[in-house]
Amino acid sequence: MKNASSLLIVLLFLSVWEIGARLANQAFILPSPIQIAIKLWELKEVLIINHLPVTLLTIIIGLAISIVSGTAIAVWMFSNPSVRKALYPILIASQMIPVIALAPIFVLWFGYTIWSKVAVAVLITFFPITVNTFDGLASGKKETEELLLTMGATKKDIFLKYSIPTALPHFFSGLKVAVTLSVIGAAIGEWLGAQAGLGYFSRRMMTQFDGAAVFAPIFVLTVVGIVLFVCVTFIEKRLVKRRNIN
Repeated sequence: MKNASSLLIVLLFLSVWEIGARLANQAFILPSPIQIAIKLWELKEVLIINHLPVTLLTIIIGLAISIVSGTAIAVWMFSNPSVRKALYPILIASQMIPVIALAPIFVLWFGYTIWSKVAVAVLITFFPITVNTFDGLASGKKETEELLLTMGATKKDIFLKYSIPTALPHFFSGLKVAVTLSVIGAAIGEWLGAQAGLGYFSRRMMTQFDGAAVFAPIFVLTVVGIVLFVCVTFIEKRLVKRRNIN
């Protein structure tokens, strides 16, 4: 029933968009969904073969770096209060800087290589993973930890068998936010400086006033974000279900 309601809302939105675009009759500014679909079909090989792999590689590398470094720093802050007091304000401050302002600086540092785009993706995905993982680790009850200590468990046992399972749902919550933001980060990086990628292609089509071709790679980026979100949700359900069974 929920899926049917969502589908109905999407169809209604597309219908209003289609009618509005036809009434406006300015495809270079507001192409209709049908025009975008036709253009997407015409450009499918260029987008999927030439540009999608570049964007996917940026997303995957950026997410991998954020997961490894973000989780490590979250564990470090959890295990050391002094580190937490020193790093937590810096993490908050890092999110106050507009990514759009730093992206050109990354281009100056790394050039038009993939690493300037990866840097943007890391900057935008690092925070939700780190903070959510830390909050999950810190959400464990002190009473439970003290009880485990009195039963002979070591701090290592408590961390591995209690703190990590407790933090797992929080980690995946942060990761689900991060995977969608990673798509945005990769696109922003490609918009501001790239030689390939879906964001780069969209910007290039804008200079040619081809509205449908601008929206076509955006649609592909949307699909990529949805697929990544579904994959993370699937993995989360499997791991959390296994944890609950155990």
